[in-house]
Amino acid sequence: MYTASDLRKGLKIQIDGEPYIVTEFQFVKPGKGQALYRCKLKNMITGVIIDPTYRSGDTFEPADLSERRMQYLYNQENEYWFMDVENYEQSVLTEEQVGDAKNYLTDNLEVDILFFGDRPIGITLPNFVNLTVARADPWAKGDSVAGDTKPVTLETGYVLRVPPFIEEGGKIAVDTRTGEYVTRVKE
Repeated sequence: MYTASDLRKGLKIQIDGEPYIVTEFQFVKPGKGQALYRCKLKNMITGVIIDPTYRSGDTFEPADLSERRMQYLYNQENEYWFMDVENYEQSVLTEEQVGDAKNYLTDNLEVDILFFGDRPIGITLPNFVNLTVARADPWAKGDSVAGDTKPVTLETGYVLRVPPFIEEGGKIAVDTRTGEYVTRVKE
């Protein structure tokens, strides 16, 4: 059990059977009376944000969360299918749960899936992924308006700006946290 004094940014707690993560936290000590803890909590399933105030005696259950190593299989309509690498069980995440991670998912990519009880609720990608450039327009040497970068489309459909020497069919490393080009990958 957590108490209100244990609350801090990033802590995951369970309220009314739902997992929440503390996104903001503020300790308030009025002149008289008990200390207060003002928080912003984000529901990890629905994304709803609430901003309750707690007293120092309030207690919370830790959220029943676990992560499992899974392999991306495929997507069908708005569902993304993953397979547990240890026991081969399959799990499904919706497009909303996957979010921007869909820009980096390639067949057989190993990711960490966050579970609340037995229910998958989120995805954690590796920090860097190698993706193939599906489409790259030639760079015009005198094009100083665009700077020293050009747009390319990756195998997942994601578009980003890269240096002009990147060509169609080449592999590049992309930082999944920022969505930016990192380096060219030698095969």
